[in-house]
Amino acid sequence: MKRINLDHISAQPLLPEVKAAMIQAIEQDHHNPSSQHRDGEKAAEALETARKQVAGLIHAAAPREVIFTSGGTESVNHAVKGAAWANMERGKHIVTTNIEHNAVIRSIRRLKSQGFTVTSLSVDSTGRVNPRDVAEAITDETILVSVMHSNNETGTLQPVAEIAKIAREKKVLFHTDAVDSVGVIPIDVQELDVDLLSFASNPFNGPTGVGGLYIKRGTRIWPLLDGGVQEGNKRAGTENLIGIIGMGKAAELAAKDMDRRLGHLKKLKETMLNALPRYIDEYLINTHPEHSLPNMLSVSVKYIEGESVMLMLDDDGIAVSTRSACATGSLRASHVLMSLGLSHADAQGTLLVSWGLDNTEADITAFLASLQKTVKTLRDISPLYNKRQTTS
Repeated sequence: MKRINLDHISAQPLLPEVKAAMIQAIEQDHHNPSSQHRDGEKAAEALETARKQVAGLIHAAAPREVIFTSGGTESVNHAVKGAAWANMERGKHIVTTNIEHNAVIRSIRRLKSQGFTVTSLSVDSTGRVNPRDVAEAITDETILVSVMHSNNETGTLQPVAEIAKIAREKKVLFHTDAVDSVGVIPIDVQELDVDLLSFASNPFNGPTGVGGLYIKRGTRIWPLLDGGVQEGNKRAGTENLIGIIGMGKAAELAAKDMDRRLGHLKKLKETMLNALPRYIDEYLINTHPEHSLPNMLSVSVKYIEGESVMLMLDDDGIAVSTRSACATGSLRASHVLMSLGLSHADAQGTLLVSWGLDNTEADITAFLASLQKTVKTLRDISPLYNKRQTTS
Protein backbone atom coordinates (compact mmCIF):
# COMPACT_ATOMS: atom_id res chain seq x y z
CA MET A 1 0.00 0.00 0.00
CA LYS A 2 1.36 3.40 -0.99
CA ARG A 3 1.78 5.72 1.98
CA ILE A 4 0.60 9.32 1.60
CA ASN A 5 2.42 11.84 3.76
CA LEU A 6 0.18 14.75 4.71
CA ASP A 7 2.19 15.47 7.86
CA HIS A 8 4.95 17.56 6.31
CA ILE A 9 4.86 19.93 9.28
CA SER A 10 6.52 17.13 11.28
CA ALA A 11 9.08 16.06 8.70
CA GLN A 12 9.91 16.93 5.09
CA PRO A 13 11.69 14.49 2.78
CA LEU A 14 15.19 15.47 1.70
CA LEU A 15 15.42 16.68 -1.87
CA PRO A 16 17.67 14.48 -4.06
CA GLU A 17 20.07 17.38 -4.64
CA VAL A 18 20.35 17.96 -0.89
CA LYS A 19 21.01 14.30 -0.21
CA ALA A 20 23.65 14.23 -2.96
CA ALA A 21 25.40 17.31 -1.53
CA MET A 22 25.52 15.73 1.92
CA ILE A 23 26.80 12.40 0.61
CA GLN A 24 29.51 14.18 -1.35
CA ALA A 25 30.48 16.09 1.80
CA ILE A 26 30.71 12.84 3.76
CA GLU A 27 32.87 11.25 1.07
CA GLN A 28 35.20 14.25 1.08
CA ASP A 29 35.79 13.63 4.79
CA HIS A 30 35.73 17.30 5.76
CA HIS A 31 37.89 18.41 8.66
CA ASN A 32 37.00 20.75 11.54
CA PRO A 33 36.23 24.26 10.18
CA SER A 34 38.12 25.78 13.13
CA SER A 35 41.37 23.99 12.35
CA GLN A 36 44.14 26.21 10.99
CA HIS A 37 45.67 23.82 8.45
CA ARG A 38 44.64 23.43 4.81
CA ASP A 39 42.05 20.74 5.52
CA GLY A 40 40.45 22.98 8.11
CA GLU A 41 40.47 25.93 5.71
CA LYS A 42 38.70 23.81 3.10
CA ALA A 43 36.03 22.87 5.63
CA ALA A 44 35.68 26.53 6.64
CA GLU A 45 35.16 27.46 2.98
CA ALA A 46 32.35 24.91 2.71
CA LEU A 47 30.80 26.30 5.89
CA GLU A 48 30.87 29.87 4.60
CA THR A 49 29.45 28.84 1.23
CA ALA A 50 26.46 27.38 3.06
CA ARG A 51 26.16 30.53 5.17
CA LYS A 52 25.95 32.64 2.00
CA GLN A 53 23.30 30.33 0.57
CA VAL A 54 21.18 30.53 3.72
CA ALA A 55 21.67 34.30 4.09
CA GLY A 56 20.51 34.67 0.48
CA LEU A 57 17.29 32.80 1.19
CA ILE A 58 16.25 35.28 3.90
CA HIS A 59 17.89 38.31 2.22
CA ALA A 60 20.23 39.08 5.11
CA ALA A 61 22.42 42.12 4.53
CA ALA A 62 25.54 40.03 5.17
CA PRO A 63 26.21 36.29 5.64
CA ARG A 64 27.73 36.95 9.09
CA GLU A 65 24.24 37.91 10.30
CA VAL A 66 23.35 34.18 10.15
CA ILE A 67 24.62 31.70 12.73
CA PHE A 68 24.01 27.96 12.56
CA THR A 69 22.28 26.01 15.34
CA SER A 70 20.96 22.51 15.99
CA GLY A 71 17.45 23.46 14.85
CA GLY A 72 14.49 25.75 15.41
CA THR A 73 14.20 25.11 19.14
CA GLU A 74 17.79 26.13 19.83
CA SER A 75 17.44 29.17 17.57
CA VAL A 76 14.37 30.32 19.49
CA ASN A 77 15.97 29.66 22.88
CA HIS A 78 19.07 31.58 21.86
CA ALA A 79 17.09 34.54 20.55
CA VAL A 80 14.76 34.87 23.53
CA LYS A 81 17.15 34.07 26.38
CA GLY A 82 20.22 35.60 24.76
CA ALA A 83 18.51 38.90 24.04
CA ALA A 84 16.93 39.03 27.51
CA TRP A 85 20.21 38.34 29.32
CA ALA A 86 22.19 40.80 27.21
CA ASN A 87 19.77 43.67 27.80
CA MET A 88 18.41 43.07 31.31
CA GLU A 89 20.16 46.13 32.71
CA ARG A 90 17.64 48.19 30.71
CA GLY A 91 14.63 46.29 32.00
CA LYS A 92 13.19 42.82 32.52
CA HIS A 93 9.84 42.93 30.72
CA ILE A 94 8.95 40.83 27.67
CA VAL A 95 5.88 41.00 25.40
CA THR A 96 4.66 37.90 23.57
CA THR A 97 1.40 36.14 22.59
CA ASN A 98 -0.70 33.23 23.84
CA ILE A 99 -0.13 31.15 20.69
CA GLU A 100 3.66 30.85 20.58
CA HIS A 101 5.53 27.60 20.09
CA ASN A 102 6.60 25.83 23.27
CA ALA A 103 10.20 26.83 22.54
CA VAL A 104 9.18 30.45 23.18
CA ILE A 105 6.76 29.68 26.00
CA ARG A 106 9.24 27.58 27.97
CA SER A 107 12.16 29.91 27.32
CA ILE A 108 10.11 32.74 28.77
CA ARG A 109 9.02 30.52 31.67
CA ARG A 110 12.68 30.01 32.50
CA LEU A 111 13.28 33.78 32.33
CA LYS A 112 10.33 34.39 34.67
CA SER A 113 12.08 32.24 37.26
CA GLN A 114 14.98 34.69 36.98
CA GLY A 115 12.84 37.75 37.72
CA PHE A 116 11.63 38.72 34.26
CA THR A 117 7.99 39.75 33.83
CA VAL A 118 5.87 38.89 30.81
CA THR A 119 2.79 40.25 29.07
CA SER A 120 1.20 37.54 26.92
CA LEU A 121 -1.32 38.94 24.46
CA SER A 122 -4.52 37.30 23.24
CA VAL A 123 -5.34 36.81 19.57
CA ASP A 124 -8.65 37.29 17.77
CA SER A 125 -10.85 34.43 16.56
CA THR A 126 -8.81 34.20 13.35
CA GLY A 127 -5.62 33.67 15.32
CA ARG A 128 -3.97 37.06 14.73
CA VAL A 129 -2.65 39.49 17.31
CA ASN A 130 -3.55 43.17 17.05
CA PRO A 131 -0.42 45.35 16.62
CA ARG A 132 -2.10 48.04 18.73
CA ASP A 133 -2.18 45.61 21.65
CA VAL A 134 1.54 45.11 21.26
CA ALA A 135 2.14 48.86 21.30
CA GLU A 136 0.02 49.30 24.42
CA ALA A 137 1.80 46.44 26.21
CA ILE A 138 5.26 47.93 25.78
CA THR A 139 6.51 49.82 28.83
CA ASP A 140 9.73 51.58 29.80
CA GLU A 141 10.92 48.23 31.19
CA THR A 142 10.28 46.27 27.97
CA ILE A 143 13.42 44.93 26.32
CA LEU A 144 12.01 42.29 23.95
CA VAL A 145 8.92 41.54 21.88
CA SER A 146 8.61 37.98 20.52
CA VAL A 147 5.76 37.24 18.11
CA MET A 148 5.84 34.27 15.75
CA HIS A 149 5.77 34.77 11.98
CA SER A 150 3.48 31.82 11.30
CA ASN A 151 1.74 29.49 13.70
CA ASN A 152 2.91 25.88 13.70
CA GLU A 153 -0.60 24.51 14.41
CA THR A 154 -2.75 26.64 12.11
CA GLY A 155 -0.39 28.19 9.56
CA THR A 156 -1.83 31.64 10.25
CA LEU A 157 0.56 34.53 9.60
CA GLN A 158 1.03 37.38 12.05
CA PRO A 159 1.40 41.09 11.09
CA VAL A 160 5.12 40.91 11.79
CA ALA A 161 6.20 43.92 9.73
CA GLU A 162 3.73 46.18 11.59
CA ILE A 163 4.84 44.87 14.97
CA ALA A 164 8.51 45.25 14.03
CA LYS A 165 7.88 48.90 13.15
CA ILE A 166 6.27 49.48 16.54
CA ALA A 167 9.18 47.83 18.33
CA ARG A 168 11.67 49.90 16.33
CA GLU A 169 9.89 53.15 17.20
CA LYS A 170 9.91 52.23 20.88
CA LYS A 171 13.55 51.08 20.75
CA VAL A 172 12.71 47.51 21.79
CA LEU A 173 14.26 44.38 20.28
CA PHE A 174 11.93 42.27 18.16
CA HIS A 175 12.22 38.52 17.60
CA THR A 176 10.05 36.39 15.35
CA ASP A 177 9.86 32.60 15.21
CA ALA A 178 9.78 31.91 11.46
CA VAL A 179 10.59 28.21 11.60
CA ASP A 180 7.55 27.22 9.53
CA SER A 181 7.82 30.17 7.13
CA VAL A 182 11.41 30.36 5.91
CA GLY A 183 11.84 28.52 2.62
CA VAL A 184 8.08 27.97 2.30
CA ILE A 185 7.13 31.56 1.50
CA PRO A 186 9.39 34.52 0.63
CA ILE A 187 11.07 36.02 3.71
CA ASP A 188 13.09 39.24 3.56
CA VAL A 189 14.53 40.14 6.95
CA GLN A 190 15.43 43.62 5.76
CA GLU A 191 11.88 44.36 4.63
CA LEU A 192 10.47 42.92 7.84
CA ASP A 193 13.07 44.93 9.78
CA VAL A 194 13.36 42.37 12.58
CA ASP A 195 16.30 42.11 14.96
CA LEU A 196 16.17 38.35 15.43
CA LEU A 197 14.59 35.63 13.31
CA SER A 198 14.65 31.91 14.10
CA PHE A 199 14.38 29.25 11.42
CA ALA A 200 15.21 25.62 10.63
CA SER A 201 16.33 23.55 7.68
CA ASN A 202 13.70 20.81 7.48
CA PRO A 203 10.65 22.93 6.47
CA PHE A 204 12.34 23.63 3.12
CA ASN A 205 13.42 20.01 2.52
CA GLY A 206 16.79 20.24 4.22
CA PRO A 207 18.09 17.91 6.92
CA THR A 208 16.70 17.83 10.45
CA GLY A 209 18.94 18.76 13.35
CA VAL A 210 20.24 21.98 11.82
CA GLY A 211 18.81 25.49 11.93
CA GLY A 212 19.70 29.13 11.81
CA LEU A 213 19.35 32.35 13.74
CA TYR A 214 19.40 35.70 12.00
CA ILE A 215 20.95 38.36 14.23
CA LYS A 216 20.79 41.84 12.77
CA ARG A 217 24.12 43.57 12.90
CA GLY A 218 24.49 45.52 16.14
CA THR A 219 21.93 43.46 18.09
CA ARG A 220 23.09 42.69 21.63
CA ILE A 221 22.74 39.00 22.42
CA TRP A 222 24.52 36.59 24.76
CA PRO A 223 25.66 33.13 23.63
CA LEU A 224 23.42 30.30 24.76
CA LEU A 225 26.33 27.86 24.83
CA ASP A 226 29.71 28.58 26.44
CA GLY A 227 32.91 27.19 25.02
CA GLY A 228 34.79 28.04 21.83
CA VAL A 229 34.55 31.03 19.53
CA GLN A 230 32.66 29.40 16.66
CA GLU A 231 29.93 31.26 14.79
CA GLY A 232 31.42 34.67 15.45
CA ASN A 233 31.71 33.87 19.15
CA LYS A 234 27.93 33.54 19.32
CA ARG A 235 27.47 29.75 19.33
CA ALA A 236 30.16 27.57 20.83
CA GLY A 237 30.81 24.04 19.58
CA THR A 238 32.03 22.43 16.39
CA GLU A 239 29.52 23.05 13.62
CA ASN A 240 27.44 20.22 12.14
CA LEU A 241 29.17 20.72 8.80
CA ILE A 242 27.46 17.90 6.87
CA GLY A 243 24.01 19.08 7.99
CA ILE A 244 24.89 22.71 7.28
CA ILE A 245 26.05 21.85 3.76
CA GLY A 246 22.68 20.16 3.23
CA MET A 247 20.86 23.17 4.63
CA GLY A 248 22.82 25.47 2.34
CA LYS A 249 21.91 23.44 -0.74
CA ALA A 250 18.25 23.30 0.32
CA ALA A 251 18.25 27.08 0.84
CA GLU A 252 19.77 27.66 -2.58
CA LEU A 253 17.11 25.47 -4.23
CA ALA A 254 14.26 27.09 -2.27
CA ALA A 255 15.37 30.57 -3.31
CA LYS A 256 15.64 29.62 -6.99
CA ASP A 257 12.39 27.67 -7.14
CA MET A 258 10.19 29.73 -4.82
CA ASP A 259 7.57 30.77 -7.39
CA ARG A 260 6.97 27.24 -8.70
CA ARG A 261 6.84 25.81 -5.19
CA LEU A 262 4.35 28.42 -4.06
CA GLY A 263 2.12 27.71 -7.05
CA HIS A 264 2.14 23.99 -6.33
CA LEU A 265 1.41 24.35 -2.61
CA LYS A 266 -1.35 26.91 -3.19
CA LYS A 267 -3.00 24.67 -5.77
CA LEU A 268 -3.14 21.79 -3.29
CA LYS A 269 -4.61 24.07 -0.63
CA GLU A 270 -7.23 25.33 -3.07
CA THR A 271 -8.12 21.74 -3.99
CA MET A 272 -8.47 20.83 -0.31
CA LEU A 273 -10.64 23.80 0.60
CA ASN A 274 -12.92 23.51 -2.44
CA ALA A 275 -13.48 19.76 -2.12
CA LEU A 276 -13.77 19.42 1.66
CA PRO A 277 -17.50 20.39 1.89
CA ARG A 278 -18.38 17.57 -0.53
CA TYR A 279 -16.89 14.97 1.81
CA ILE A 280 -17.78 16.03 5.36
CA ASP A 281 -20.05 18.50 7.13
CA GLU A 282 -20.01 20.30 10.46
CA TYR A 283 -16.37 21.27 10.70
CA LEU A 284 -14.35 24.40 11.47
CA ILE A 285 -11.39 25.81 9.57
CA ASN A 286 -8.89 27.27 12.05
CA THR A 287 -6.47 28.60 9.43
CA HIS A 288 -6.83 32.24 8.39
CA PRO A 289 -8.50 32.43 4.93
CA GLU A 290 -5.99 34.98 3.60
CA HIS A 291 -3.05 35.46 5.94
CA SER A 292 -1.72 31.91 6.12
CA LEU A 293 0.89 29.52 4.82
CA PRO A 294 0.08 27.65 1.59
CA ASN A 295 1.09 24.22 2.86
CA MET A 296 -1.19 23.45 5.80
CA LEU A 297 -4.76 23.49 7.05
CA SER A 298 -6.20 23.05 10.54
CA VAL A 299 -9.65 21.45 10.54
CA SER A 300 -11.80 20.72 13.59
CA VAL A 301 -14.35 17.98 12.88
CA LYS A 302 -17.28 18.18 15.27
CA TYR A 303 -18.46 15.35 17.54
CA ILE A 304 -15.41 13.12 17.16
CA GLU A 305 -11.90 12.90 18.59
CA GLY A 306 -9.01 13.92 16.36
CA GLU A 307 -6.58 11.25 17.52
CA SER A 308 -9.04 8.52 16.56
CA VAL A 309 -9.33 10.04 13.09
CA MET A 310 -5.55 10.20 12.80
CA LEU A 311 -5.14 6.54 13.76
CA MET A 312 -7.81 5.33 11.33
CA LEU A 313 -6.31 7.40 8.52
CA ASP A 314 -2.95 5.87 9.39
CA ASP A 315 -4.47 2.42 8.90
CA ASP A 316 -5.52 3.61 5.44
CA GLY A 317 -1.93 4.59 4.67
CA ILE A 318 -2.34 8.34 5.22
CA ALA A 319 -0.23 10.30 7.71
CA VAL A 320 -1.70 13.44 9.28
CA SER A 321 -1.26 15.07 12.66
CA THR A 322 -3.54 16.37 15.38
CA ARG A 323 -1.12 19.17 16.32
CA SER A 324 2.53 20.04 15.89
CA ALA A 325 4.96 17.20 16.55
CA CYS A 326 6.59 19.17 19.36
CA ALA A 327 3.34 19.02 21.35
CA THR A 328 2.59 15.35 20.70
CA GLY A 329 2.04 13.41 23.91
CA SER A 330 0.20 16.18 25.71
CA LEU A 331 -3.26 15.15 26.87
CA ARG A 332 -4.40 18.74 27.13
CA ALA A 333 -6.22 20.55 24.33
CA SER A 334 -4.00 22.76 22.20
CA HIS A 335 -3.29 26.12 23.83
CA VAL A 336 -3.32 27.63 20.33
CA LEU A 337 -6.80 26.40 19.47
CA MET A 338 -8.17 27.30 22.87
CA SER A 339 -6.80 30.83 22.37
CA LEU A 340 -8.86 31.06 19.18
CA GLY A 341 -11.99 30.47 21.27
CA LEU A 342 -12.65 26.84 20.34
CA SER A 343 -14.44 24.63 22.82
CA HIS A 344 -12.44 21.84 24.41
CA ALA A 345 -14.35 19.26 22.35
CA ASP A 346 -13.71 21.05 19.05
CA ALA A 347 -10.05 21.53 19.90
CA GLN A 348 -9.72 17.81 20.60
CA GLY A 349 -11.39 17.03 17.27
CA THR A 350 -8.76 18.86 15.24
CA LEU A 351 -6.59 17.56 12.41
CA LEU A 352 -3.51 19.34 11.10
CA VAL A 353 -3.03 18.47 7.44
CA SER A 354 0.18 19.60 5.75
CA TRP A 355 1.57 18.84 2.33
CA GLY A 356 4.76 19.34 0.36
CA LEU A 357 6.44 19.27 -3.03
CA ASP A 358 6.03 15.50 -3.32
CA ASN A 359 2.24 15.56 -2.89
CA THR A 360 -0.32 15.60 -5.71
CA GLU A 361 -4.00 16.45 -6.09
CA ALA A 362 -4.64 12.70 -6.16
CA ASP A 363 -3.19 12.52 -2.64
CA ILE A 364 -5.65 15.17 -1.49
CA THR A 365 -8.56 13.29 -3.06
CA ALA A 366 -7.47 10.01 -1.46
CA PHE A 367 -7.21 11.73 1.92
CA LEU A 368 -10.70 13.24 1.61
CA ALA A 369 -12.25 9.90 0.65
CA SER A 370 -10.62 8.22 3.64
CA LEU A 371 -11.62 11.09 5.90
CA GLN A 372 -15.25 10.81 4.78
CA LYS A 373 -15.33 7.10 5.61
CA THR A 374 -13.55 7.63 8.93
CA VAL A 375 -15.79 10.48 10.06
CA LYS A 376 -18.93 8.47 9.27
CA THR A 377 -17.64 5.48 11.23
CA LEU A 378 -16.72 7.53 14.28
CA ARG A 379 -19.86 9.64 14.26
CA ASP A 380 -22.03 6.52 14.11
CA ILE A 381 -20.64 5.54 17.53
CA SER A 382 -20.22 9.07 18.92
CA PRO A 383 -22.53 9.86 21.86
CA LEU A 384 -22.12 13.57 21.10
CA TYR A 385 -23.24 13.11 17.51
CA ASN A 386 -26.09 10.79 18.40
CA LYS A 387 -27.31 13.18 21.10
CA ARG A 388 -27.23 16.03 18.59
CA GLN A 389 -29.33 14.00 16.15
CA THR A 390 -31.85 13.15 18.86
CA THR A 391 -32.32 16.74 19.98
CA SER A 392 -32.34 18.34 16.52
